[in-house]
Amino acid sequence: MVDLLNKLRGPEMVAQFQRLCGLSLLLEDKSAPRYSPEADRQAQPVPTPRAHAAWRRDHVNTESNGTVSGAPAPQKKYKIENYYLYYLFLFAATLGQEVFYITFLPFCYWNIDPYIARRVINIWAIVMYIGQASKDVLKWPRPPSPPVVKLEVRVDAEYGMPSTHAMAATAIPFTFLLATMNRYKYPCELGLLLALAICTLVSLSRIYTGMHTVLDVLCGVAITALLVAGSYPFWDAIETFQMKNSFAPLLALSLSFLVSIYYPELDHWSTARGDTTNIVSAGGGAALATWINHQWGLIPEPLSAPPYEIPSLSTGLICRMGARFAVGIVIVFFARQVIKSVALALVCRLAGVSPGDQDARKLLRVEVPYKYITYICLGVVGLAVCPAVHRYLSL
Repeated sequence: MVDLLNKLRGPEMVAQFQRLCGLSLLLEDKSAPRYSPEADRQAQPVPTPRAHAAWRRDHVNTESNGTVSGAPAPQKKYKIENYYLYYLFLFAATLGQEVFYITFLPFCYWNIDPYIARRVINIWAIVMYIGQASKDVLKWPRPPSPPVVKLEVRVDAEYGMPSTHAMAATAIPFTFLLATMNRYKYPCELGLLLALAICTLVSLSRIYTGMHTVLDVLCGVAITALLVAGSYPFWDAIETFQMKNSFAPLLALSLSFLVSIYYPELDHWSTARGDTTNIVSAGGGAALATWINHQWGLIPEPLSAPPYEIPSLSTGLICRMGARFAVGIVIVFFARQVIKSVALALVCRLAGVSPGDQDARKLLRVEVPYKYITYICLGVVGLAVCPAVHRYLSL
């Protein structure tokens, strides 16, 4: 068992999967230290007349512990032999990034069903906080390069265990499935297959991009499965509390701030604390918006009892959905820019630092408060203000 765990945690399985998918590392300096003889043989540049099968890009290596060092890192290149898998896995990796969260979750709320979106957002925020905090408690390194090809640089300073991409890719589709299976009439088997496909694709993308070991991914999926299954009986009670309890707004605001400010102490700066603050603050803002919508009757609930028929996608419905999304995402985008600028200026002024100082933005007293303010407000804008605008425009 120990040998199996060590193998799943090691980088060689990651490198083997990458090579199997047509992605291999090219080491410019043959005298540089190498991970293993087998990795050396696989990583050497191989001349080939098929120029289109060897597309190379510069890649910045980091220390083998998975963190960014202060010294310049050697430049490495890689070869791509399967463009289909390359673009497929890069697309799958975006399903665990902010660009996906800030588009899909509001789309679900505006165009599918607020009931479902509220549950997805609650579970997503809880799961992602646990995953991100676990990384900085366990401090397990990401797979080293060589032998692994690393396609992402931004998050390379974070630790690896567990994979939060895999956690999000498990939490969102399976929460969506559980929230819809008794609410709408559709083949649940089809929903299960789709959820499994999304979870598998995103999880494999983290191995393909070289950002996680196999064990990181498996643990991320397993932890999330337990969290979703364990919390499922309490979803209705949580939503009722968020809607009706007079202390719900205070709890949402204070809890999201406290878990952000008391995030596990970092031994080096990374994007983990800021990204986690974004997520839990957006969840807190969504909970506040849930209370506002219910107290003021802004989101009407269906009069009949479930299960409901899924409406057919007529041209008119598609146009209304597109219009709601376009209007909503424009509002969210501009609100994000304005609120972020104001919050950053305010927090920096109170902290006595310059808003243009990039190092100052990494300070705990600056990073957490301005991100907290920004995403609490965005949660309210997305789930309360945008639906109000949609109603005003008769969308």
